[in-house]
Amino acid sequence: MPVLYLLGLLVALTGMVVLDRRFTLFFWRDARRAAVVLVAGIVFFLVWDLFGIGLGVFFRGETSFMTGIQIARELPVEELFFLTLLCYLTMNLAAGVPLITRALRARSDGARAGSPALEEHP
Repeated sequence: MPVLYLLGLLVALTGMVVLDRRFTLFFWRDARRAAVVLVAGIVFFLVWDLFGIGLGVFFRGETSFMTGIQIARELPVEELFFLTLLCYLTMNLAAGVPLITRALRARSDGARAGSPALEEHP
C-alpha cells in the first residue's frame, strides 16, 4: 500500500481538527492567527529539512508505505503532511495543557471541598 503512511497522517490530522473544534484550541479560537503560526512552523521545518538534505544529514527513507512523490530532492510529499501534523499537535497541546490543568485543579478542589475524609479533625 504505497499511500498507507499518507493516510495515517491524514487520519491523525483529522483527529487534531476534531480536538481543536471540540475544545476550541487553535483554529477555532483565532483562525487568522492560527494560520499564520501554522504556516510559519511548517516553513521553518521545511527550511530545516532542506538544510539537512543539503548537508547530507537527512535522506528520504525507502518504504513501500510511501507514495514516492517528492516535493524536492530527498523530500517526500508525506513530510509536508508530517510537519503540518507536528505543528498542529504542538499548538493544540500548547492551548490544551492550561485547560487540562485548570480542569484537574477544579476537580481536585471540588473533591477536597466535598469529601469529609479530607477535612481536618481535631
